[in-house]
Amino acid sequence: MSSNASTHAGSSLHRQAVTQIARGADLIGLAPQYRAILGEPKNEVIVNFPVQMDDGSWQSVRGYRIQHNNILGPFKGGMRFDPGVDLDEVKALAAWMTIKCALVDLPLGGAKGGVAIDPFALSEDELRRVVRRFTAALGSNIGPEHDIPAPDMGTDARVMDWMMDTYANMSGPERRNSVKGVVTGKSLICGGSVGRVEATGRGVLYALRHWCGEHDRVLDGMEIVVQGFGNVGRHFARLAAESGARIIAVGDHTGAIGDPSGLDVLKLGMYVDEHRGVAGFGAADHIDDLFSVKADVVAPCALENQITADVARTLSCDVIVEGANGPTTPDADAILADRGIQVVPDVLANAGGVIVSYFEWLQNRSARAWSAEDVDERQRSIMWAAADAVSCAAAEHGVSYRDAAYAVALRRLADTYDRRGIFP
Repeated sequence: MSSNASTHAGSSLHRQAVTQIARGADLIGLAPQYRAILGEPKNEVIVNFPVQMDDGSWQSVRGYRIQHNNILGPFKGGMRFDPGVDLDEVKALAAWMTIKCALVDLPLGGAKGGVAIDPFALSEDELRRVVRRFTAALGSNIGPEHDIPAPDMGTDARVMDWMMDTYANMSGPERRNSVKGVVTGKSLICGGSVGRVEATGRGVLYALRHWCGEHDRVLDGMEIVVQGFGNVGRHFARLAAESGARIIAVGDHTGAIGDPSGLDVLKLGMYVDEHRGVAGFGAADHIDDLFSVKADVVAPCALENQITADVARTLSCDVIVEGANGPTTPDADAILADRGIQVVPDVLANAGGVIVSYFEWLQNRSARAWSAEDVDERQRSIMWAAADAVSCAAAEHGVSYRDAAYAVALRRLADTYDRRGIFP
């Protein structure tokens, strides 16, 4: 199998997310009305808009913004630019965001968006036109008190800056400097937060550290396999290596490489910047099957449904720490449990990104900038509290970390609904 396993034909990520919610709901006896609410998104916004290309031709582009739930606060979630973006995928990602924000106890709801386009096939001018037209098409469906996008696969601070600027220029002149919080993940000069770029990868490391503490393990000397070397995988690998772990194998869409003595993550990062993939990195050996490498930790930080049942049967590791959203299929989860391989689930492990996005939003609202030390310490505190809650729930119910995480999140959502009621 290659380093990027394909998604099962005909599979539905949204059904997978709903099934995971149902398992957590069963644990806490969630009321039927709340199950119904959480089974579908509150709003599904689909827009089609024309974009002029550099050669003068026009292309019709489809974009999505799925708003799953906002009982805890404004909708929050990334914007994904990828040719494979579709309604089912974005609905699943939005549902996972609802669970994630509730789990880490943020006053935010869940949303996700995207555009079905390859951003790497566009010139900078074409990409900017896509972003601005998409933002204009969304209009009042987003806003700093309503729905707050962030970066995701195929987007970055540059894209967020364009989204913010477009929204600001669509607002009245008296509001143009007060709406910077319409998106997070911006560049520092445009109102971003220190620590946001590496926040998700740092959160994956915090989740692994917490697992080590529970199981009397130490990060120093651990052997780690990382799938995906984008924003999440790259920063997690660097931070883990700085903490004494050895990154013995890395894979992405171009292939997989390894070195039993540990890859030089910084040099690999510079190589990927130039070659847009890990394949051919001269200081490492080629690997045919990334998931066949024996390690202490496997960190899938790429796409959904990468750890399938077939992969789960052959993996040789102690723990999987999910840096990606939905990387493990339900069938694989069951096999991993039977084999005694633990999984630190995505809704906990990759929550660092939305946590620091929340910090950015708070800084924008108060027109203040926090120090890197403040951001890191506050992120660690929130991640640690969430991991503690998951561990306690897992012990209480005798279930996996994934089911426990959903139980914790759903209890917080249910408690809020119990107090507020369902309008009207």
